[in-house]
Amino acid sequence: MATPPPASSERVCDGPHEGVNDALEQVALLDHHAHPILPGTIDAPAMEALLTESDRPAAARASGWDCQLGYAVRRWCAPLLGLEPHASVDAYLERRLPITGERAAAVMLPAAGLSGMLLDTGFRPGQLLDVPSMGAIAGVPAWPIVRIESVAEDVARTGVSAAGYADAFRDALTSALRTAVGCKTVVAYRHGLDFDPDPPTDTEVADAAGAWLRTIDHAASVRLTDPVLLRFGIWTAVRSGRPLQVHVGFGDTDLELQRSDPALLTRFLGATASCCPVMLLHTYPFQRTAGYLAQMFEHVYLDVGLAVNHTGAASERVIAESLELAPFRKILYSSDAWGLPELYLLGSWLFRRGLSRVLGGWVAAGDWSLTDARRVIDGLGHGNATRVYRLEGLAP
Repeated sequence: MATPPPASSERVCDGPHEGVNDALEQVALLDHHAHPILPGTIDAPAMEALLTESDRPAAARASGWDCQLGYAVRRWCAPLLGLEPHASVDAYLERRLPITGERAAAVMLPAAGLSGMLLDTGFRPGQLLDVPSMGAIAGVPAWPIVRIESVAEDVARTGVSAAGYADAFRDALTSALRTAVGCKTVVAYRHGLDFDPDPPTDTEVADAAGAWLRTIDHAASVRLTDPVLLRFGIWTAVRSGRPLQVHVGFGDTDLELQRSDPALLTRFLGATASCCPVMLLHTYPFQRTAGYLAQMFEHVYLDVGLAVNHTGAASERVIAESLELAPFRKILYSSDAWGLPELYLLGSWLFRRGLSRVLGGWVAAGDWSLTDARRVIDGLGHGNATRVYRLEGLAP
């Protein structure tokens, strides 16, 4: 599946070796972590807010379109809407805002050149398209990823007792995994990655569940932050054997960056080495640490998905740093797109463009062979994710 050029005969991949450029233009990418899009139309402030990870309106206004991601949208997405590259913000908004998310996605998702998508629907699920609709728009298979904390919160809403919480959670996760291909935890947001790496006892779980469930009767919303129950959910997922995605590094303002360093997971990774693959998601600015952990532990994988979009024209350096230490069979592609179809397109095109410059430079210098570069491109693009998530022949 080739990536259509953004305008006339221009190519997305502009690295110094044509063989590498060709391989990256043609490879279909399996997006191993993304979120669905927002349906319907949005207004200008909402779109501006979706260009930053900050959930603070004043911060979104301060950043606005004057950031790498904003410039990348105008550079690469504008031509797909019939505008010139680098169209002004006003021109882009005038063309884009009347278009529904579904219509924009019907243009941008197929143009991203995907072979499949793994979608986390745990964040604002009622506001987003469902997984089958996303797959239909993109024209590729789409599978769900189960968010552990969302399962726990759904269980809590059922009125379960403290003593029955553990079994109810296990049953709910088992049920969700009948259709999902992996699990995800946002413990970095809810507590931090400096959690106790050992599984809690049944008594600890019952006591923590009792304390949490008592607060729910009086709470307007249900949000799991208890470290014992977070650990219990993570370890239940680990014991399923399915890949466990862990958000690492840069994220929204719920997160304390110093507590999202993947180095804090070292003891946990040592304890889970024989249990399941652990996928370190996005990892910026800790992509070098994540690469170290992927080399040290046989079951650790990484991507730099979120960072590629947000660093835009500078993403080549982030991609290069992710390739320093990590074994190449341990690196996956993701966009971490959420809400805007533009993020699916940019995730793909910026990844291809950055990789063409990095790998193309190595091949042009004689440090790598083209054969090796092509093999790595296929692995990063789709082969590694297909293997780790066991997607070969699996219908969504």
